[in-house]
Formats: sequence, C-alpha cells, structure tokens
Amino acid sequence: MQEPQGSSTSDGHGGDVVAERYLVESQQSASHIQLACRPPLCAFPLDGTALCVWSSEDPPHQLLILRGHHQPITAVAFGNTGSPLLVCSASQDYVITWELQECRERARRGAVPRGLVLGTLLGTVVCVRYSPDDRVAAVCAGNKVLVLDVKSRCTRVELEGHQGPVTTAEFCAWRTHVISASEDRSFKVWDYCQGSLVHSSSVLTASPLLSLFVDGGSRQLVVGCAQGQLWVFSLVESHHYRPVTRVDLRKETDSFSTRRVGSRLGSQPGEREPPPAHKLDRGDEADTALPVLGLSGCDLSLILNPGHGGLAPETAGGLWVGSTVGSLVLNLASFELEAVLYYKDFRNLSIQVAGSCALMSRNDKAFCLLASMFGNEIAVLEVDLAALVRSQQHPHLETHLSVLPSSCVFPPSPLYFGPAEEDCAKPASHRQAAARSALRDQPLVFHSRIRSSGYTSAPHAAMFSPKTGTRGDSRRSSKCKKSHTYKDYPVDSSLPTRLRRQLTVAQGPGAVRCVQFSGDGRQLACGLANHLALVLAADLTGTPAVFSGHDGAVSALGWSHDNRWLLSASQDGTLRVWSVHRRELALSLGRDRLLKPVRCAQFYYLDSFVLLSSGPELQLLRCHLDTCKDEIKRYKQKSSCTPVLGLPTAGATEITSLSAMNEFYSHLVLTAGRDRTLEVFDLSVGRSAAVIAGAHSRPVHHICQNKGSSFTAQQPRAYDLFATMAVGDGIRLWDLRTLRCERRFEGHPNRCYPCGLAFSPCGRFVACGAEDRHAYVYEMRSSTFSHRLAGHTDTVTGVAFSPSTPQTSGEDRVDPPLEVAVSLYSGQQEAVCTVGQAAPEMQQQVWNTGSPLLEVTRADALVGDLASCSDEDAGSGMRGARQPLISDADAVFTVAGGASAV
Repeated sequence: MQEPQGSSTSDGHGGDVVAERYLVESQQSASHIQLACRPPLCAFPLDGTALCVWSSEDPPHQLLILRGHHQPITAVAFGNTGSPLLVCSASQDYVITWELQECRERARRGAVPRGLVLGTLLGTVVCVRYSPDDRVAAVCAGNKVLVLDVKSRCTRVELEGHQGPVTTAEFCAWRTHVISASEDRSFKVWDYCQGSLVHSSSVLTASPLLSLFVDGGSRQLVVGCAQGQLWVFSLVESHHYRPVTRVDLRKETDSFSTRRVGSRLGSQPGEREPPPAHKLDRGDEADTALPVLGLSGCDLSLILNPGHGGLAPETAGGLWVGSTVGSLVLNLASFELEAVLYYKDFRNLSIQVAGSCALMSRNDKAFCLLASMFGNEIAVLEVDLAALVRSQQHPHLETHLSVLPSSCVFPPSPLYFGPAEEDCAKPASHRQAAARSALRDQPLVFHSRIRSSGYTSAPHAAMFSPKTGTRGDSRRSSKCKKSHTYKDYPVDSSLPTRLRRQLTVAQGPGAVRCVQFSGDGRQLACGLANHLALVLAADLTGTPAVFSGHDGAVSALGWSHDNRWLLSASQDGTLRVWSVHRRELALSLGRDRLLKPVRCAQFYYLDSFVLLSSGPELQLLRCHLDTCKDEIKRYKQKSSCTPVLGLPTAGATEITSLSAMNEFYSHLVLTAGRDRTLEVFDLSVGRSAAVIAGAHSRPVHHICQNKGSSFTAQQPRAYDLFATMAVGDGIRLWDLRTLRCERRFEGHPNRCYPCGLAFSPCGRFVACGAEDRHAYVYEMRSSTFSHRLAGHTDTVTGVAFSPSTPQTSGEDRVDPPLEVAVSLYSGQQEAVCTVGQAAPEMQQQVWNTGSPLLEVTRADALVGDLASCSDEDAGSGMRGARQPLISDADAVFTVAGGASAV
C-alpha cells in the first residue's frame, strides 16, 4: 500500500457536528467526477489514473491504491452486496471492477492488485451503478446506457433514446428496471432484461438533470437538477409514475430559517434566544444556486423526537442532498428541510465550494466525500447527523401540548363554571319539566285514604286500554321499525368509489356551500348560497328541514355534541343557533353584539361554550339556549349569550379558520391567521401557548383536527394530529405535541379556489377537494393520493366523512340530473362528503362503501367567498359510545357549486 501526502484533522470549531477526517491534494482536479462513499470506505480518483480507497477503520495514511487505467478516471461506484465487496472505476479506456478483499490481500503480499475489465473504449463514462445484486452494472456513456454483465464481462443491452448525454442512472430494487436521467431534462425507465423502454417523462426543467435516488421504503423516485430543484415521483405500479411534489431548495432554505426564528419567538416565554442572524440568514448567497450533486438516503426515525411522533417511526425517511456550498437533510414525508450544513460555517473544513459530492449514512453518522470546485483537494467529512439535526431544531415547549387534558380546570380558569352553575346551565324547558315531574296528584283532604274520593282507587274497568302483550308482526308500519342498528366502525375499511342515489334539495340557484354530518351519523346539514340551511336524513329519505333567516350565503355549519342544536355562520356576518327538533331559531348574534363579522364558529367543551372568530380575536361565549316563548311576549327571545373570554392573535391578524374538540373535554384551540401562522391557545389558562410561523407559503384557509368518531377508537396520540390547507401549497399534516409538519400531501390540483378537507373517523385517510372536478383521498402513510372520486363538473370545495359508516369500493355510477340534486353513495364501508363549485352546473355527491350519499347539480354560478367552508367531521372520537349506525346508506359526501375566485 502506498501513502500519498495527506492529512487527518478532527479538531476545530464545530467538531461536535462535523469533522474533517482526511484531506489529500491530487495532481489533477476531481471536480465533476462521480465519487463513491460506503461507510467506512470512500473511493476517489487520485492523480488522475489511480483509484484510492480510504477506510475510517485503517490508520489515516494506510490507503489502498489501485492502478490499471491509462486515462483519467471519470466515475467510481461501490457494489451493494458486502460479500464480496466490489468497486468499479471507469475511464475512456476501461471499465474495471475490483474485488476489495482480494486486492487488499495482494497488496499485503506485495503483489499488484488486479481487477476485471468489463468494457473497453466505451467513450466518456460519467456514471457507473451496480444492480442491487451486483450481477450487472449500468454505464452511462454519451446518449446511451450500457448494461454490462459482471460475471461474463459482456454487454447485455444498449439502451438508447435520450436526446442528450446521460448524466446518471439508478436501479430499482424490486423490479428489473434501471432509471436514467439526461441533459435533455427528462428521465426514462427501462427494463434492462427486455431491453425496452417502460416510461419516458416530459421535460421537467430548463436545467440538466444531475442526480437520481430511489427510496425503497416509500416507493418514490427523487430527481435533482442543476437549478437546485427536486422532483418526487411515485413508483407504485398502479400510480404510473405520477408526480408527488416539487421541492425548490432555495425556497426551502429560506423557509427553514423563517421557521426556526419564528417558532422560537412565538413559543413559550423564557425560552433561549434565537441564534445570531448570520447563522440563519444567507442573504449573501441569495443569488447562489444549489445544484444537486448527489443524493443519498438517511434514517431520521431515531433523531426526530423518538417516541413522540404521531406517525410510525418507519415513515421518518430522510434524504441527504449534496450541493456546492453545503449539504442538506430533507424529510421525505413532509418534504421540508431538517438541517442545513454550510461548509463556510465551519472553520476546520478545507473545502468551501465543492465540485463533486458523495454522501452515505450509517446509523446516526454520515460520510461526505468532497472534491474542490477550484482546487485539487479531496476531503472526507464525518458528520454527526443526530447532533446536526437537533442543533438546528427549535427547542421544545416546556409545557407538553396535547388535546387530551392532563388536569382539571380550577376557578381562575375561563373554562371553569362550577357546580353551582350546573342548574343554570340547563335550558329552561328542562328545568320546567323537572319541576312538573316533581309534583304528584294528592287528595284534596287531610286523610291519607278516603273511600268516597276516588283519587287513590283504581277504576273498575279499563276503557280504551292498549294491548301490551302482543308481539309485532310483519304488518307493522315501517315508520315504527328501527332504522338504525348499533355497530362499531370497522377500522380496516376500504376507499369509497360508488355513486348510488340522488335527491333534489333545491330548485334554481341553490348551490351547496358546506356540509356536515351530525355526530350520530343520522343527519346531514347543508349550507346553501340562497341563504338557507337544510337538515336531511343521512339516508336521504323524508322531507328536509329548512332553516331560513340569514341574509347571505351560509358558509359554515356546526352540530352540537348532543345533536339538538345546529350552528350556522353566514356571509352576512351573523351567527345563528337553531333548534333541530323545533326547526326554529334559538339564538342570533349580529353586528350589534360583535364588532366584526363572524368567520368561523363551533360548539366547544361538550356544548358548554361557543367558539367564534371575529376579525383578529378569538371569542369564548357562554350561551343559554331556550326555545320556549312567553305567551304574551312571544317576540322576546329567552336565549342569551355571555362573553367569557376574548384572545387576540399574536400578530393581530385576521383568523381565517379555527378548530377545537367538542367530542370530549379539551383545553386547546387551533387557529390559522392570514399572516400564514398557526397559533395554539390554551383556554384553561386563557393565553396563547405556541405559534408556528410560516406554516404555509400562503394563508391557511382550512384547519381540521383528527376528531375520530363515537363509533371507533384510535390511539390517544392520534388525536394530536391536525391538517392545514392553503391555496397552491397543498395539505400539511402536523403533530400538536412537537409542532412539526409530519407529512405533506400535494397530489391534488389547487391553485385558485380554497378547497376543504376532512379526516376519516378511523384516522387512516384524509380527503380533500380539488379543481379538476375530483375529490382526492390520501392514506396517512403515503404522500400521494390513493383514489380520486369523480362525478362533479367543476371545483370540489368541501369534504365530509360520515362518522358512522365506513367506505367501500364499487363500480356503479349514476349520472346526476340537470338540476340541484343530492346523490347518495352507500354501502358497507366509509362515507365521505365533498363540496364543490360548478359553473354552469353544480354537483353535490356522497361516496359510501356501497353507494354515494349526495350529489347536487345546478344551473347558476355561485358568487361569494369560498374560504370559510366548514366540512369537519362531527364524530366524537374519545367517548367510545356505541350509537345508531346507518344500515343501508353509508357514504362520502361531496358538493360542487359554481363560484367566482376569491
């Protein structure tokens, strides 16, 4: 073994995070040459024609030098199997594979190590890759990819089709496919056994594609280009290489800095100060591109808050992105940066700008092999991945946030209303009924028994007495039969796809703006653009109840926990509470009581309070609801409302959406502001608990919690998950305990109109509307959609799951009529309800496991603000009570209606 001049350094500033393990200066530059890294080994060209293999387990200057090329080496790659471990080097004259163990033995004996020549005079080779079993190797030379057989040392097939030089290639571990990328700005998928083209992408960008990475866990392909952008595609067979998302590294680095500073400043008081601005603000590099020089996978499951995440640990896959000025760690679930390593931030590093980069992780350590862009230096860096990620995360809150309360409330709390107020909290009708039931008929004499009075003696004959000893038969009226059964919600249900029934809900311009199921799944409330609110039976039978009184389109609905009251908010700025049984108004709050119009509202704390947003303020109201009226003063409303608490947002910005648990006692309320922030309020102490800055690139228009249902039970930590949605920025799934984005869903087109979303009662799916006239259903563990529900004629703007019925798959389809109609999807599986806008035709549809619930079509265009659609689930997940389940109509409900852009 020869010992070229080199050095080993491990001290200096930042040595706890990154250390320079080896540095050597070559006679020729290794910039723009494929390097190889496989811990504890690194391979790189030395002095042009020699292949140098460095090991962290050997002494610093004990290197393995392999010679056999006459032309400068242009590509190096390690094999994937450890027995025997292979390394391949390529140049214009030869492509040689070396067996490292054999070469080491020969070097120890003083003999010259030898390799096997796989190909000769193949041209300028820029990339070499071994297959997962090391039986074949892909060689990128010119405009084609050569597949070489390692054992027979012959060319199996030549893959031609690119219009420019091929820059990189990767094998698919579960198929006989090889994927190649080229300077023609596209990638192609080949079957190297058949020698055929499987898929060819379109032109992705204006810059050449430089890097590829295949993630076997999520079955995704990551493509990087010279412009600093990443494209993610799904490799699932049924997905047909559909795009998942696109990541701009420059924007992500800016967003990463904003989140770190903003989350610190908006967190608990007493936390440490944010780091200096020069550590976060890269203003001097604003115009510097981040070309993707290398991609490699890493495991983040043991680093990102172990034991506290809302999703399974195996979903925390990461990606190392090597660039010229630094290396970045990208979360493949949320597609957000977890850490940024700038070479300039560490004084002990000899290379500040890299021309070539190779990365590989092992456990919580990573090796980074760099070749200088402007010099001949080659350096090996060892990075402590866990220390790097944790050093750049914002500190955790001192108070552990969770929707599940850890203690009861005490008198100073705004949520405390005391035992003395329990009687006052009851409606007047209940108190009067209790008083009447306490009175008994008494004889009008002083003796306890008077024979002549007849008050206490039973009658001699029973006239008109009903029969009580007979059993019901088949001739009994169907109205008296039970239409509901008690069943548990199946947690392993499939997706809804089938449309069954339709029901006309309005004539003329009656677009459905929002929909919501009651907590027991028996009723469905619809808010219309013609100022009306309807309550229908979930199976779409009978006559719907009509609630009129608003002067604007009904934009939000909310059921009480006991399903006796319905809350509605309108674009006229008022809030109304209706008695569902009496079908009349119980309470009205207008501009005489509120300074600014009501945008969002809901029942809270098991119907003890009403939450609403009025401008930049979150208000907590204590309402007394009473529909009884005085016979003399029938005009006087007995219901009353008392303000309890008003909390302004941190930035005094308008609240665009809010969400809180009403299915069980919870102290936290989530709000979204127009300044792109999320804020968590703890009403048990009456103050803000945390702020998430820069949650989306645009203002959040809908926030939805995983509320579950009274028909199913989930893991306690699952109730801390919530989702947010913004126009043009997809859906983000958050964990309340860590205030981190856990996953991002971006497969649905949503660029102009605010679309709603909802969690399934089982917690396995998220459904949302889209502008391509479909409702999209995502599985929680996948970033790409699982199914699309078709049938609408325009943008689907709202979604709601039935809390009592699971969804199923089907093939039937019923076309809606040319009028305002409601279509019902029913079956034995989960139901989802979506609301959409359609011009000139509006549709409202419900998909269930057997048949859809509702579909509405109309002839007019809906004009108004669609941002405040409320389509959350009305289930009560933590109580676990068994309530009636719809037996013949389970569904997902979708609504579409014409509307103008906001």
